[in-house]
This record gives sequence, structure tokens and C-alpha cells, in this order.
Amino acid sequence: MNTEMKEKLTESLLLYAVTDRHWLGDRTLYEVVRESLEGGASFLQLREKELDDGEFYEEAVMLQALAKEYDVPFVVNDNVDIAVRMNADGVHVGQSDMEAGDVRALIGPDKILGVSAHTVEQAVLAEKRGADYLGVGAVFPTGSKDDADDLSRETLKAICEAVSIPVVAIGGITLDNVQKLAGSGICGIAVISAIYAQDDIKEAASSLRTAAYKTVNEE
Repeated sequence: MNTEMKEKLTESLLLYAVTDRHWLGDRTLYEVVRESLEGGASFLQLREKELDDGEFYEEAVMLQALAKEYDVPFVVNDNVDIAVRMNADGVHVGQSDMEAGDVRALIGPDKILGVSAHTVEQAVLAEKRGADYLGVGAVFPTGSKDDADDLSRETLKAICEAVSIPVVAIGGITLDNVQKLAGSGICGIAVISAIYAQDDIKEAASSLRTAAYKTVNEE
């Protein structure tokens, strides 16, 4: 990835939206994702734990087309096979998923590779093995992952200082607490319920983007 692409990626990570159909009600994922993009979500990850591969693929293709309308990168969580098959912009993997170096070999040098990290050691290794960005957390208590241990501010800052790739904070981030991350070195925030559990998704995304920008740019 050249310097211009790296800079564009870093900018796009400001408000990283992770999908979750838990709060859909009678709405479609497509509808709520469009609202989040209209509000200013700048990066989109499709996260699905329940769908079979056929449904997952169809949904991923639709959402990638939607993301392209807004010039927003689209990555698939965990499912490397589908990401490759549909030519997604990239893939995000956790520590318990496929090893980052193996993922890079499958997706090639030009796709985006995101890796979850919880320690400095994991972060440094992920960068060494080809990660383009890191998702680090949980920075606050979260209901999205029952096994997610809270990460101290000191560890978050240490990870940001240990790597040269962008770091996105994730886990329990809301409009009320995001400012606490100022000065940590992150380039953006990843959120789920802070957008998709809200009554006005577009407004929630817009407010979070403004707050994220202030947080990232405050010393």
C-alpha cells in the first residue's frame, strides 16, 4: 500500500461502523446502513454470526455496492473466503481467527487487512505480518462481546506508540465517553450500538463523527 493509499485509509477510519442486526426490528440492514453512511460513517465492516454463507454473500455484495456510493471502504469480518470471492475492499480478523500472515497471502497485497489486538505484543506482530490497521479494545465495558476484557488507557496508548499503522479504538464507545480517548494516539473509533441501536441512526452517526474528529485531533 503506497503512502497516498495509507493516508486515505487512515482518514477513512475516523468513524468505523460495525453492523449488527440485533436492533433491526422491522427494518433491513441495508436501510440502517444507508442511514449511517448518510450521517457520516466513513468505514464499514459487515459482521454476521448467524447467516449461512449464501445469505452472507448476497448481503455483503449489496452492502459493498452501497458503501461504494458513499466512497467508504467495506471489509468483511472473519470470513476471508467470502471477502476474496466477492472482491471486498478487505477483511478484518480477530486473534482467534486465521493468522494475519495467512490472511494476507490469501487476499493479496492491495486489499485492506485489519486485525484485532489487545496487547502491545499482538499489535506489533500483526503489523509485522501485514496488517494495515488495528482494532484495539475493549476500551470501555461493552455488551457486544461477553468475553471482551476492558483495556486500560495506558495499554491503548502504548499500542499506538508501538506501531506505525493506524489504530482504531473499539468497545463500549458512546457519544458521552468518546472524549476520554483524546490524546491516546488513535485515528478513529469503531462503534456498533452507538449508531445502530439509536432511534435516529443518521443523527447518531453525524454526532459521533464530529465527536470522533475532536477526540482524534485533541492533544
